[in-house]
Parts: sequence; C-alpha cells; structure tokens
Amino acid sequence: MSESNLVKYVQTTCPYCGVGCTLNLVVKNEKVVGVEPYKRSPINDGKLCPKGLTCWEHIHSPDRLTTPLIKKDGKFVEASWDEALDLVAKKLKETSDKYGPKAFGFQTSCRTVNEDCYIFQKFARVGFKTNNVDNCARICHGPSVAGLSLSFGSGAATNGFEDALNSDFILVWGSNALEAHPLAGRRLVQAKLKGIPIYAVDPRLSTTAKIADKWIQFNPSTHIALANSMMYWIIKADKHDKKFIEERVNGFEELKATVEKYADAEDIHGVPLETVKELAYKYASAKSAVIIYCLGVTELTTGTDNVRSMGNLALLTGNVGRPGTGVNPLRGQNNVQGACDMGAYPNVYSGYQKCEIAENRAKMEKAWGVTGLPDWYGQTLTEQINICGDEIKTMYILGLNPVVTYPDSNHVKRQLEKLDFLVVQDIFFTETCQYADVILPGACFAEKDGTFTSGERRINRVRKATNPPGKAKEDIWIISELAKKMGLKGFDLPTAKDVWDDMRNCTPSMFGATYEKLEKPESIVWPCPTLEHCGTPILHCEKFACADGKGNLFGIEYRPPAEVADAEYPFTMMTGRLIFHYHSRTQTDRSAALHYEVPASYVQINNEDARRLGIGQHEKILITSRRGKTETIAHVTDEIGPGVLYMTMHFNEGVNNLTNTVLDPMSKMPELKHCAVKVEKIGGN
Repeated sequence: MSESNLVKYVQTTCPYCGVGCTLNLVVKNEKVVGVEPYKRSPINDGKLCPKGLTCWEHIHSPDRLTTPLIKKDGKFVEASWDEALDLVAKKLKETSDKYGPKAFGFQTSCRTVNEDCYIFQKFARVGFKTNNVDNCARICHGPSVAGLSLSFGSGAATNGFEDALNSDFILVWGSNALEAHPLAGRRLVQAKLKGIPIYAVDPRLSTTAKIADKWIQFNPSTHIALANSMMYWIIKADKHDKKFIEERVNGFEELKATVEKYADAEDIHGVPLETVKELAYKYASAKSAVIIYCLGVTELTTGTDNVRSMGNLALLTGNVGRPGTGVNPLRGQNNVQGACDMGAYPNVYSGYQKCEIAENRAKMEKAWGVTGLPDWYGQTLTEQINICGDEIKTMYILGLNPVVTYPDSNHVKRQLEKLDFLVVQDIFFTETCQYADVILPGACFAEKDGTFTSGERRINRVRKATNPPGKAKEDIWIISELAKKMGLKGFDLPTAKDVWDDMRNCTPSMFGATYEKLEKPESIVWPCPTLEHCGTPILHCEKFACADGKGNLFGIEYRPPAEVADAEYPFTMMTGRLIFHYHSRTQTDRSAALHYEVPASYVQINNEDARRLGIGQHEKILITSRRGKTETIAHVTDEIGPGVLYMTMHFNEGVNNLTNTVLDPMSKMPELKHCAVKVEKIGGN
C-alpha cells in the first residue's frame, strides 16, 4: 500500500461552538473522510455532538470557493492572486489617501483561528492606523466583555466547564446549553446525576430547562428586575456574604439602595414572589453556586447591565474565585473568546491592552515597527454597517455573513450597497458575497494550523489535515501577501506559529502559552504569563483584575426593551440556536444529515395564540415587524408563553428580516432577542 493510501488521524479542535471539543480528522488519499472523537480530551471525554460528528462534511464540498473573483460589469470573473491582491491593495490605498483611517471597516470572524484574527487586526492598525476593527462577538458576547470587565476587571469566564461538578447549586440563566453547547450541557446532565440542584431561568421551556430541577419562566427581557428582586430578598434574609463584601467588593450601599425598590416586581418579570424568594435563598445558601448564562442575557439593549446583574449576584454572595462558583458565559462560536483575546476589537490590542493608554501604544509601535497608532475608540461592527457610504467607504470582511446574521437584514443589504469597495474573504459564496467587489478564497479549519480559544479560556490547537481546494490559500498567507504588496513591514510570518509568537511577545497574559505547551491534551487556560506558568483555570481567587483589586457591585435600574409589543405588533419575538445548525448554516447545511433534521426555518407559537388565530401545526404563516417580513412554518407548542414567539437564527430570509438594530449604549449590542411582530395565517402545508 502506498503512503498516500494510508489512513491517518489528525488531532484538531471542532470548528463549531465555544466548548472546544477535541477530535480526530480521518484522512485518506490526502482527503478528510470522517471524524473520530479524541478519547484523551478533558473537554469532551471522547464524545461529540451532531455538529461535531459531521464537521468534516463541508471541507471538500464542490461549492467551495477555489479562485479569487473580481466583479466586472456586475458579474464575477475569475482572477489570479496577483490581479486580485493588486486591486485590493490599490483600492485600500486610495481610500486611505482620500479619506483617512476612519473610512475603513475591518470585520473578522469568530470561526477562524486566533492567528488569522491577530494578523488581521495588526494589518488594519499597522497599514491604515485605524481602530475600526471588530469581530462578531459584538453580536453575541460583547456585553459579556463589557459587563464582566466592569464587575470583575476581566471580561472572560471565571471557571471551566467541568468545574460545575464542584458546585452545590447551578443557576442556568438565558442559556439552552444542551442544544447550543451540547458537551457543556453534558456537564449539567452529569451534575444532575450527581444530585446537584439545577434551576433554569428562561422565558421558554428549552431542552435545558426540561432537565432542570426547576424551570422559572419569566417575561422576556426583564432580567434586571428579577435579579434585583432576588438580591433584595438575599439581603433582607441576611444571606449576603458580609465578610467577602467588606474585604473584596465595592458598591454594596449603592446596590442595596437600588434593590429595595424591587421587593415585589412580579408585575415586571412575571415570577411569583414565593418563587423569587425560593430561587434567591437556594442560590445564596449554597456553599458554592455557579451562574451559567448565554445570549438570552446578552443580546438586548440592556445586555451589559444584564451581565453586570449576574456579577452582582455572584459578588453579593461571595460566589467568585473558588471551585464550583463564578459567572460563566457560554461562548457561541468556536473562537469568540479568541477573536477578542487577539485584539480584533475597536479599543484594545491583544490581551485587552487598551489603545487609549499611551504606554500600550508605545509598546505596540515598538513591537510592530510603526508610529502613529491611534488612541480613539473605533467603530464597532454594528456601527460600521450603519455608516456605510457615509463615514465608512471601504470594508474588509473575513469569514462573516452579515446579510444573514446581523439584525435587520434588509438594512444590512442597503448599507453594503453604499460602500465604495468591499472585500470578502471566505470559504463559500455566502449571501454577503454578492455585495463584494473582490472575493478571496480562504482555508477552512482543516486546511490550516493555529489555535481556537474556548469559552473557558482554554487555548486549543488546530492542525492542518489537507490542502485548500484549487487556488484557495490559508488566510494568514492572504493577509501577509497583501501587506507585502502595500509595502508594510512585520508581516513576514509564514506559519501560524510565527504569528502566534508575534502575538505572545507583546501580550503579557499569554506570553507563556507556547505551541510546545499547547501540544498537551489538556492545553493551556490563560492567563499564562511566564514560560514556567501552567495556566489559570479559576480567575479572581485572591483579587479581582480591577485597578484596586476589588470587584464592583452596581445599583442597576430595570428598563424595558427598546421595542415592546403593542396593538399593531402584539407578539414578542425571541431568537436562539438549534442543535443541528450553526449560525448562517454555511457549513452545517452542507451536511445531509443535519439538513434532513431541520431543512427550513420554523417558529414556535403558543397553543392558545395558534388556536385564536386559526393556525394549525406546520401551517405557513407570515411574520411582520416594522423592518421586514418573513414566511415560515408554525410549530404550535406550550413550550413558549402566550404572546411570545421563538425562531432560530440560522436561516436566510429568516428571523433577522425582523430584528431590531437599536443598540445597547455600552457594548453596542443590537437587540436581537426582542422585537415586536404580528402574525398572519397564509395557509398551505
């Protein structure tokens, strides 16, 4: 048998959610032909979810982009790499010369490796002196970065997934982990079998709520009122951790004065008073209690305040800095954590070093061999879209599909059309590609080396198993070649390890996380500041990352969503994830098995509402908001309350035709989880 016919396993990391499961790609004849779990992984213990088991099926799809494309006379034509990159370099320079650094928008994916994200933001800052660089954490966990940073001084999860098994009480708030993060959800099942009580706080009876010991249904988008009610009764019953507060926390009196107004706020959040008390006492009485949350908390105009409310609960009860405690956001995409860590953010460099601080700029200028790095806070991803054609003239999108995944899809399409020049770098011709002037074919996770950083801050290796198709190239090669064509220095970084070392050398929190260490099955959890350091699984054990070393409590008032149901639009629309698909389905819908499970969008509607409107199971309905409309299939159920609808986020011409672009003032998160809609029956099966 020739060497090319041998079957080999290539250990790598799943390219889907933020759990970071380890798996083996099965390679034969230089092609990936399957997946096998990696048995030694402490993350997933040799288990995989439906997406993980099928994550290889898109790799050799005939739909892959295989050559650069340039739009000429409204049609895309194939081009050489030199032709495509020369055109991109020319257009970028023209924009820079004519309009300056604020005319650019750079947006990178949370699906690609850390090394791509780092070199991309470095290219934006070195080449164009712009901080208009962002990633799609903005529309999932931007409020986590902002809120947890204010509460604890660091915007990352405090504890690991497995550490939930050390808890005495698990509070799952706005998270459907069993579908969105199945192998993290598995830890909840293990906890339940171990006898650890689990309470799920969610407007919808999700798959996760079904396994909880108690499901607490509350009115959509009233998190702050409910958390304040809990904290009032914790303080009233003298169950707050006075010693912890005195020694390690600021702001108690402010918090106490605020929550006194929320003793009974059932008219806001809809939870009976006795249930609020039960939840409050259960959480506060546990020796070690953990809060696990997700997009049900963040994707609102109150997202940052909702996250700070989670921080308030933990600080008030001393549930931070120990095993089995903490506040842990479950990251939706495989590298949401990493894209932020790498500095693909409008106000920080890698490791969250703030651009506004002169010493940080001087340090990065020395490391990168440049001068004049800007101190201003750049435009966020959502803000960039809103000012396309006005302030933003040229945009470079790496691995994102905003036409499907951003709020108000019709608005996104109109704005992209206003750009002078748009570059899209991706592996498939997505719905966004049709608005591009140049399309650059990149490499998928199986065709490159690098790292993903999971939601527990664990840096996991990604290893190349096959080559990109046709003329497609690895993404760091594309950025490096473009930089060289523009005469930029510091981009002679031929391998992912070279890029990683470039990042490490200017990032104190990750300096010790070498590729040699990352070869170990357990990998490294940052911070890892020195070569001798073994990583930090639990944050804030002795002090918080705030300037004075103390955590911060905040008195936060409830405020309603930006758009509430009314006589014209009487339903509240919520959005979420589905176990069988991933974001815009660019990858998962190329799996026959996953497509078969859910081939089209649907909406959950309450039995009473469906009966009143004469809507039967699986009938077609029209849903309309103030921004657009979408046709879908009714799924009649009692898992959602009256007056509330639920759709998954994964489908083109789906729920994001309806969603609202209004932003959280602190994190600039759009209100994806809440908008007002109306429902009409249109018949047919």
